[in-house]
Amino acid sequence: MVETKKFSLVKPTADTPFHIDFEWWMAHDGNWRIYLHSCLCPEHQAAFENIEESTKIDWVDPITAEVKIVDGLQDTLMSHCARQEDFLTNHTTLVDAVFRTFIAHGNSPMSPSQLAEIIGKPAETILRTIGGNQVYKGLRPVGL
Repeated sequence: MVETKKFSLVKPTADTPFHIDFEWWMAHDGNWRIYLHSCLCPEHQAAFENIEESTKIDWVDPITAEVKIVDGLQDTLMSHCARQEDFLTNHTTLVDAVFRTFIAHGNSPMSPSQLAEIIGKPAETILRTIGGNQVYKGLRPVGL
């Protein structure tokens, strides 16, 4: 689902850090779990076949040791499926490639310039896609 961003006077640049704003995405798209499920490896697609049920788990931040309650499907996607060889291919669409890159890197903030180095697309193309008026899959500048 495509959503419109809140109006902002700050225009993102190729050096603006972005991330997946899961809270924003969950609030604006009731089908977010369906998309995450489609990104799982075949083994975990079967394990999470009842995608309507949310399984919460405790996750410990390896740097700060802070314990957070996270969605089990989201954690499985980030900790296992994103590490599979075919998670990101040359045939992946730009928005999906950006989304999957964030998943594979623990949703650490990255700029379009950094994303360009990983997915092999021009930073300006990435910026025009994720820095425009529409929000795709919760891809938003950090802090908005």
